[in-house]
Amino acid sequence: MITSDAITWNAPNDDHPARAASQRSYSAVAKGDLAEWLTVYAEDAVIEDPVGPSMFDPEGAGHRGHEGISAFWEKAIAPIATFEFEINDSFANPGGNTCANIGRIKTSFPDGSHTTTDLIMVYVVHDDGRVASMKAYWEPDRTMASFMTA
Repeated sequence: MITSDAITWNAPNDDHPARAASQRSYSAVAKGDLAEWLTVYAEDAVIEDPVGPSMFDPEGAGHRGHEGISAFWEKAIAPIATFEFEINDSFANPGGNTCANIGRIKTSFPDGSHTTTDLIMVYVVHDDGRVASMKAYWEPDRTMASFMTA
């Protein structure tokens, strides 16, 4: 389900429902399409990105439902000019509803500055293939240490 040239997928690539949902999510983010991104997530979905308290979620409670997910988009995704995803491994057991992807995301800002985030993203999907939970494990301090000006 990769529909963007901004995604490099160097991992197993079968039709596992959680893996396919993660690919749809990355594609929508890379295209900057909030409406498409929301179709990937169930109405009761929770996003924790990063897991725990952060600049995007001071209490560390996660972004809940489409309203919370949309608010997260406005804070964390909308300000970014381009995203480049590189997924180097993906673990998903057959018959299960979860996958864990290991990779990095390069985010570039409108002024040309950029950061790189190394992370693990865990997706859990409902039976309909829509994401129920996404947890991204990364360290904001490490990402900020990678900041490069234009």
